[in-house]
Amino acid sequence: MHIPDGILSPAVLAGSALISATVVGYGFRWAKKKLEPPMIPTMGVMAAFLFAAQMINFPLLGAAASGHLLGGTLAAILFGFWPATLIMTTVVTIQALFFQDGGITALGLNLLDMAVIAPAVSLGIYRLLERISLPTSVRAFISAWTSVVAAALMAAFALGLSGVVSYGVAFSSLLLWHSLIGIGEGIITAVILPFASRSSLQLLPQKLRIDAGKESEVGHS
Repeated sequence: MHIPDGILSPAVLAGSALISATVVGYGFRWAKKKLEPPMIPTMGVMAAFLFAAQMINFPLLGAAASGHLLGGTLAAILFGFWPATLIMTTVVTIQALFFQDGGITALGLNLLDMAVIAPAVSLGIYRLLERISLPTSVRAFISAWTSVVAAALMAAFALGLSGVVSYGVAFSSLLLWHSLIGIGEGIITAVILPFASRSSLQLLPQKLRIDAGKESEVGHS
């Protein structure tokens, strides 16, 4: 999903940077006012885990993009949208600045994909699926898969808009690979979520604590 330097058009770079800066800036203001201090170490652990997971990637479209797990869904379900945005922003920024994984000039688009769109879509889908009483693991899988595909759609649109490749090639390639990556993301999210929620119950939303407790009771019955 990481887009490197030197391939996106100035308009795409500027537009995505403006959107990401606005959203992330509000996220930091939100954190200053509402983030509970006990959540910060746990968020740091999550950031470290996602950083390591994202380092395993492979090039797509002649290195115009890369495929890898995202992790935005796990962060969004456990902590909420704004904390997830800050977690993903930290991960993606460190990768760009210190490991050349994703371009610095393309940081705005990479943040838009992985720190804004992925958490927002996954959390929206997750909450929507609550209405039909699906198990938490099923909701997590569907939400994670959808978030990966949504982020890939944005990346493909940006590549097509910049003239790097045709829209058809961009969408077909990124959607194909990220549909498969999304399956892995969904499985990992569904497996890890119950353990993560039970290990930090005091930090998590009440609804998630209730879900985790119910599934734990079912498992012991």
